[in-house]
Amino acid sequence: MRPLLIAATGLALDAASPRGGRLEDDVEVRRVDALPAPASLDAERATVIVLDRTLLGGGGDDRARVAALAEVAAIVGWGAPGEREPSAKLPVDLLSSFVPGDAAPATIATLLRGAFRHAAALVAERAAQSAEQERYQELSELTRVGAALSTERNLFALLEMILSQARRIASADAGALYLVEKDEDGRPTALRFKLTQNFTLPNLPLTEFTVPLDSSSVAGYAAVRGEPVVIADSYHLPANVEYKLNRGFDERNNYRTKSQLVIPMKTHRDEVIGVVQLINRKRDPDVALPTPEVTEREVIPFDVRTVELVNALASQAAVAIENSRLYEDIERLFEGFVTAAVYAIESRDPSTFGHSGRVATLTVGLAEAVDRGGEGPYRGINFTREQLREIRYAGLLHDFGKVGVREQVLVKQKKLYPANLDVIRNRFAYLQQRAELEVEREAVRVLLDGGPERYEAMKAELEQRRAQTRADLERYLQAIVKANEPTVLPEGSFEELTRIGQQVFLDFDGTEKPLLSGDEIRFLTIRKGNLDEGERKEIESHVTHTFRFLEQIPWTRELKGVPEIAYGHHEKLNGRGYPRAVGADAIPVQTRMMTISDIFDALTASDRPYKRALPKDRALDILSAEAKEGMLDPHLLQTFISARVFELLAQAGA
Repeated sequence: MRPLLIAATGLALDAASPRGGRLEDDVEVRRVDALPAPASLDAERATVIVLDRTLLGGGGDDRARVAALAEVAAIVGWGAPGEREPSAKLPVDLLSSFVPGDAAPATIATLLRGAFRHAAALVAERAAQSAEQERYQELSELTRVGAALSTERNLFALLEMILSQARRIASADAGALYLVEKDEDGRPTALRFKLTQNFTLPNLPLTEFTVPLDSSSVAGYAAVRGEPVVIADSYHLPANVEYKLNRGFDERNNYRTKSQLVIPMKTHRDEVIGVVQLINRKRDPDVALPTPEVTEREVIPFDVRTVELVNALASQAAVAIENSRLYEDIERLFEGFVTAAVYAIESRDPSTFGHSGRVATLTVGLAEAVDRGGEGPYRGINFTREQLREIRYAGLLHDFGKVGVREQVLVKQKKLYPANLDVIRNRFAYLQQRAELEVEREAVRVLLDGGPERYEAMKAELEQRRAQTRADLERYLQAIVKANEPTVLPEGSFEELTRIGQQVFLDFDGTEKPLLSGDEIRFLTIRKGNLDEGERKEIESHVTHTFRFLEQIPWTRELKGVPEIAYGHHEKLNGRGYPRAVGADAIPVQTRMMTISDIFDALTASDRPYKRALPKDRALDILSAEAKEGMLDPHLLQTFISARVFELLAQAGA
């Protein structure tokens, strides 16, 4: 591009060529009647403006206009005949040189050469600044992309981001991403096609497949060699390359694959873990390529700078993929730990098998229902994927502290322990035998003292006495067995037990003892459930054990709330829960949801030795009653009911 000289119409410059020849042979001369606008000048072209009095309007804005032009062009002052120095009208500080009006042609040429060198320096400076700005933007963009890649944990979403960012940086119409597959010993075996994107064909179906890890395909070649492959035209490959292009895709979809850039993704250990394949770099990234003709016109080869940028992105992507896989491995490991922990809990109490999983399912389901549209103060509340994971883990582990509770208390099914009931049964068996023996002894005395006639007369009375004693003891025992059954709600008056406990008998050693001991009566008269106060405190301690155990785990930032969520699942909004008896302000919404789920499952779970399963409607009635009493959150319970969260258990086969 020839330099440009701008001068006033009529200004004599014919003998002023910078090279000594004709001026028009060396530069383009543009004659003007007024100063041009800076925006009208080509910033990449060396431009000199000859400034004389005719181009100065004499207004107050002359200096500002010349100053703006001096940013993109060299300004040469032109004096009137006889002027040896610039007049006051010329902005001296903005001039690169000054030409006296009667200067010799050689002097004019020399001064113009200096001006054009200055103009060329301005162009070079702008180009350097532009290149620097472009590099800065590229580095900033790579930094931003790298930061985004480092925070994405989901592998598929990460792959989508890698490919879309690579396509954007390279202005590529399409692209594909492959990951290296390994055998059990960690040896690479194949490349798996994981993802494709195509601006021109956005609705392409994705079908995964594998390609050999060798040089028969361009992706395999790049993976094996560990180096970028740049192809200007895929239909005209050099004769000496090992890979070939399969035109099947192009033929099926009326597409033309032309330029390609295939970059291996290598970790910091120089291990190739995948390949990014970019197709058809475009002049305009927003233009589709519907026909081969458009492709020929719009598609250009991938240049060296693009290769550098995509290669840098590929390195970041490799680290991100490796971290994502490591994160998935850690998640699987932790899932295994949680599964083992839940198994340990439920192995100690087989009757509650599946409870932890069901509570987790219900609580996450309720959180998702709130996320879709909660009731009252929870309208508009949203839970992230990480928060739902946090809720799930808290649900699975909320009862882990039961490992710290004595097993006999944990698995207690009735009000009395089996051994205690056996003692009572043996006692009644002893009393029955003793009563039988007393009747037999009485019959012998009657026979010896009164003879057969007296015995026959007393026989019916003795049998009645025997039957009455047997019936009384059986009635007492049945009353005890019935009272031994736990109840879901407080019930029972226990007057008969009190009467039974007031009766006495003679033990083997002749000592008079009550028919039921104080401890036996205390247990049998438990009005709700099957635990006395001491046992209940021991069971309730499992919440504190859970919290202390979960506190020992080095949770990630996203899961750090698990201990606190699990800690409060037996607290009530009115402060009547346990173990801390805290009120609503201290109970997180996640815990409030878990409390509803925990109670619902406890009420409706399959029959257990110490309780019968309640129908769903009856369980919901009980929950509603507790909500009215201020124990449960009524808004969350309404969402639980209206969203039919409880149906998730049937869907999951739980």
